[in-house]
Amino acid sequence: MTCLFVEQLTVIDCALLDARRGLVGESWIVDLELEGELDEQSMVLDFGEVKRRLKRAIDDSADHSLLVPLRAGELSLHDAGDAVELEWKSARGAIEHRSPSSAVTLLDAEQVDAAAVVRQLQPAIAAAVPPNVASARLLLRHETIDGPWYRYTHGLRKHEGHCQRIAHGHRSRIEISVDGRRDTAQEAAWAARWTDIYLGTRADISAQRNGRLRFEYTASEGAFALELPEAHCDLLDGDSTVERIAEHLAGGVSSTRPGQAVLVRAYEGVQKGAVARRL
Repeated sequence: MTCLFVEQLTVIDCALLDARRGLVGESWIVDLELEGELDEQSMVLDFGEVKRRLKRAIDDSADHSLLVPLRAGELSLHDAGDAVELEWKSARGAIEHRSPSSAVTLLDAEQVDAAAVVRQLQPAIAAAVPPNVASARLLLRHETIDGPWYRYTHGLRKHEGHCQRIAHGHRSRIEISVDGRRDTAQEAAWAARWTDIYLGTRADISAQRNGRLRFEYTASEGAFALELPEAHCDLLDGDSTVERIAEHLAGGVSSTRPGQAVLVRAYEGVQKGAVARRL
């Protein structure tokens, strides 16, 4: 048999629930290996078909969803079929989430990790390959980042695609320059401030009480709600797009570097993002 490999077939940008850290943004690069007999084209599988079949199977599953470990003791869940309501008791405080079922990936696991996600995806991958493919292996890995980075979760109410889901996220690098020179102190400060942060939009807040924030909105997929400790959040005046995030960061840096030229390169997961400047 012959093995075909595809590095960085796609990236899973998602959120997960963690007993210690609460609601966590994540970005996993997906590598793929297919082992099988050669077909009539002398291929295990055409690269175009790999993208059409397998990337779609992954993107339609865990990507841009909230990953929930069903066997965790911290979880209370009500699955109504078309909607999911849950409470998660983390060391950072309780997290309440409500969404259409399509926005949640339920894992048969005690905790969310790369291995649990691979197990979840394996049946969909196996169903998507032709008979000549004997095995399909997935590897989930992190981007290697030389410098500070943070994890954030968010939701984009106005987005027509999966980004509308109120709890999905990213593992993202950050690069800040002041007067043309890299400012690693600012990068480290923002990375520390935004460790496992929820970036909320002020207009989406429906309640603020007892040190907690509740976000609610209705988008094309349905009704979404998320409630979590206020200390778990940072707020933006506009939508939490990466463009707005870059502007927010540039404004924050500029306030501490008056009269200097600030450039922020903010990433949304892997190899994509936005640039903002302040003079």
